[in-house]
This record gives sequence, structure tokens and C-alpha cells, in this order.
Amino acid sequence: MDTLIEKSLQKVQSVDIRFVRSIMDEIDWNDRLIGLRGARGVGKTTLLLQRIKKFLGNNAESLYVSLDNLWFAEHNLLETVDLFVKRGGKFLFLDEVHKYEKWAQAIKNIYDDFPDLKVVFTGSSLLEILNARADLSRRAIVYDIQGLSFREYLNITQKTDFQAFSLSDILTKQLEISNEILAKVKPLQFFGDYLRHGYYPFFTEGLAKYPYRLEEVVNLILEVELPFLRNVEPAYIPKIKQLLQIIAESVPFIPNVDNLSKRIEIHRNTFISYLYYLQETCLTNHLHKDIFGINKLQKPEKIYLENTNLAYALAETNTEIGNMRETFFLNQVAFNHTVEYPNQGDFWVDKKYLFEIGGKSKTGKQIEGANNAYIAADNIEYGFDKKIPLWQFGFLY
Repeated sequence: MDTLIEKSLQKVQSVDIRFVRSIMDEIDWNDRLIGLRGARGVGKTTLLLQRIKKFLGNNAESLYVSLDNLWFAEHNLLETVDLFVKRGGKFLFLDEVHKYEKWAQAIKNIYDDFPDLKVVFTGSSLLEILNARADLSRRAIVYDIQGLSFREYLNITQKTDFQAFSLSDILTKQLEISNEILAKVKPLQFFGDYLRHGYYPFFTEGLAKYPYRLEEVVNLILEVELPFLRNVEPAYIPKIKQLLQIIAESVPFIPNVDNLSKRIEIHRNTFISYLYYLQETCLTNHLHKDIFGINKLQKPEKIYLENTNLAYALAETNTEIGNMRETFFLNQVAFNHTVEYPNQGDFWVDKKYLFEIGGKSKTGKQIEGANNAYIAADNIEYGFDKKIPLWQFGFLY
């Protein structure tokens, strides 16, 4: 136990708290059981360590432990928690819970047996909170963690303190927003950098290593998480990697399921399930005509990579600018809004707003006659009327 506490103290002490993501203030830390779910590399571990260092104090009352620690090869989690509580422990932070066999049952037992202990756990975006044997959905408050927004990237790199705007503000106050941002920084100067290497917080550890770190993230998701958590056959992983490259180079990718399933040599329904898993792992984003009516066996109308950084990592020399613009818009908007495939235009948001994405010379021809229709235009600093700078949608969270 002393070894776990010492490692926890060391990790907390070394974490940087000069930049703390705004989601720190959005989480209600008073809840007894909190889950943070998200893709690898988006900063879940850092958030836990920062919470301890900044708000709880680095002492023996708080314990951070990753459940892939070798300690748990020989020790039971429940017994470890029991010992921690008896030694005065009050705040428990469990990282990578999906690495622990029967993790949901173990956390349920911890919640039931130690009513004075506050527990925060993190796990893969594939984490299922609703489990037949250990239903945590009635106990845990779960937050989904996404990569950095363009706003957060600017706050880190330019030492700014920009706050998020609502979608309504962006649609009605785009001129005021541009004036506020441009008084401190020229966003277009840094927008291209964000698209290439600004989504995952580990860019701060060095840009030279960034592509390799990102490739490692993708490989771990495909080669470890999908087979382990979704029983994907390892033999199909190279084909799935090939599919991701095709998506990265497309304009954007409109899947022909029958042809692709034959090419990969798997059953059509299995192939669609694999597509669904790619979205669950936050490697892709899918556009459907009715987001509330989708199921695992429904073919998406379009498929995008989850963020533009993935596209530059998978197809650095073959990325298509129109695809990158749409990928950025979908990634930033879909985090807190519903986005669907429209009858005209590019995106239908919250069943209310229609968007067409393009460059600065983009016209409204494709959305002519539609109500609540807007153009999200790249390479402009100021918007006017129904034309809004694309980069402003990076300030939604």
C-alpha cells in the first residue's frame, strides 16, 4: 500500500497545473461516484491529477492509481480500497478501469461498502456503464471527455483566457466575437497548426514526437481496445487501418458497404458493426439522417475521421481541404449538439440549423431558400449576415 501511495504522491506532484481545462469547473465533484469516459490521449489522467493537486492537496487522503498497475496482478481492488479507507483515505481516483477484470462490479461494491468515500474513475470511450450484473448507471455520473477545442489550444499556446460561446451567440454575434478574439490574437495564424497537431494535449510534450504518439494511440485502440472490449478479430485490424486511410483521403467518405465488406472479406452486418465500433472509439464520426433512430446495423450516410489531427497522421500528403473543414466543424459542434445528414447543405444541427461549409468565396447556392441556413467559411476573420468564420465554431467548448 505504501508503494501505491508514494507513486500517487509523485505523479500528483509532477503534474503541470498552469493550464486546466474548463471541464474541471463543469464537473460536479460533490457526487460520490463520477466517471470520465473518452478516447486515449485526450487528457483524462491529467485531469485527475490536476484535481488532486489544485483542489485536494497532495496528501494521503487522496489516492491516484491506474488499474493496469502490476500491484493488481496480486492484490484485490476491494481489499486495497478497504486498507486505504482505514488509513484515512477520502478521495479515490481510479484510472483505466477497463483494464481490471469485472471492474463494474468492483466499483459497485466500493460505492455500496464505503459510503464516505468519493470515487472518480476513467476508462475507454468504449466503457459500458450499464452492465447486466453491475448497473452503475443509477450510481455514477458520467462525463464524456473530448480532445482540445480550438479555443483551448489558443489558451494553451498563446496564454489567452478565452471563454466558450454558445451556438446561439456564434450565429447572432459573430462580429462581436471576432472583435473580441482579434483584439488579442489572429486566429487564422494558428488555425492550420491546430488542425494538424492541436487536438490531443500531448502536443505540449514536443511536436517532433507528436505523430508517433498519435500513431501509438491509434494502434492501441485498434490492436488492444477493440479486440479486448468489442471482440473484434485481430486478423481484421490491418483492413480497418486501411479503411481509416481511405476515409482520411476522401472528399468526404460515402461508404459503399457491400463493396467494402467484400473487399475486407467479412459479412456485411459484421462490417457495419465494426464501423460502429470505430465511432465508439472516437476514431470516426458518422453522419446519419436521423441520429435518434440509428442502430448498430444502420449504414451512415457519410463517415469522417473524428478529428483533423488523425487525418494528417494517417494521410499527411493526401488530405483534402474540404474534408478537413467539414471534419473540424463536425468534431467541434457534435460534442454538445446533434448533427445529422440534411436534404441540402452539409450539416443539419439540432434539427433547426442548416450549414454549408467552404472557403471564403463560398456562396449560399446549396442552401438557397432554406430557413436558418448559414455558411461556415474558412480563411475569413469577420463574418457578416449568414456567413460565419469557420474557426469560431472552435469556441463552442
